[in-house]
Amino acid sequence: MTKIKITGLEVLATHGVFSQEKVHPQPFVFDCEIDYDFKKAAANDDFSLTLDYGVIMQKLTDFCKANSFDLIETLCYRAAATLMNEYPAIESLTLSVHKPKAPVDLPFKNVSVEVTLKRQKNVYLSLGSNLGDRQAILNEAISQLGKTSAIDVLKVSSPYENPPYGLVAKFPFINMAAQISTYLSPDELLEYVHSIEKAAHRNRDIRWGDRTLDIDIIFYGDLIATDENLTIPHADFQNRDFVLIPLNEIAPDFVSPINNKRISQLLKDLSKN
Repeated sequence: MTKIKITGLEVLATHGVFSQEKVHPQPFVFDCEIDYDFKKAAANDDFSLTLDYGVIMQKLTDFCKANSFDLIETLCYRAAATLMNEYPAIESLTLSVHKPKAPVDLPFKNVSVEVTLKRQKNVYLSLGSNLGDRQAILNEAISQLGKTSAIDVLKVSSPYENPPYGLVAKFPFINMAAQISTYLSPDELLEYVHSIEKAAHRNRDIRWGDRTLDIDIIFYGDLIATDENLTIPHADFQNRDFVLIPLNEIAPDFVSPINNKRISQLLKDLSKN
C-alpha cells in the first residue's frame, strides 16, 4: 500500500482540562500517515486521482479550531474519524496529536497520543426478527446501519423465513445477512448494533427467546477473538442454517478464518448432517 504522510502541522487551539486552556490558545501538532493507493494517479500524473493533502491539512486545522475538548485523546480520535468519514477511499490512517506546551510543571519536550483507524470491508452481520412487523423491523435496522458515516452497507441478502432456534422462541423468524464496511472496532460495532436493537425494543431476558430484533456480528474480516462481551467469528455459526443461507447468497466465497472453508462449503457440510 502506498502512503501519504503529513508531519508537523501546527494549529493554535483551545483544548485541555484547565480553565486557562479553554481561553488561551496553545499549539497542537498533527502527524498523519494515510494508506491510500495513489499508483494510478502517479502513473497518469493526474491530480484528480489522488488525495489533496492541502485540503486534508485544512480539514484538520478547521476541526481542531472549531472544537474544544478536555482530552487530546478525544481530539485525536474524532479528527481521525472525520477524515475517514470524508474520504471513503482511505483504507487506514494513523493520526498523532502532540501537545508540546502542556501545562505540566516538569521538564519535558512533548506529550502526544496516537490512534490508528482501519477500514474493514469484510464484516458480516446476521439479522433476525420474530415479533411484530418482522420485515419492516429488519428493513429499519439495515437503514439505521447506514445512517452512521462510520458504516457503509455493501450488500444485503433476501429475507428467509425459518423456524425458531433453540426450542425456546415460539414464532418463526425472518433472517437476513448484510455485508458492511466500517472502521469501528468490533466492540464499537457491537455497541452500535445493540443501540439499534434497543431502539427496536429488543428484550434480552430470555436466551434464544422471541425478539423484535437480533443483530449478530458473524465475521469481522479474518479476526479471531473472544472476550467477555464478544466472540468472533460468532459462536456455532457453522451449525445454523438461518445464518449460512443468507450469508451464502451475498458471500459464498468468503473463507471462515476458523476452519478455512468457504461459506458455500460450510452450507453444503451442514446440509449433509
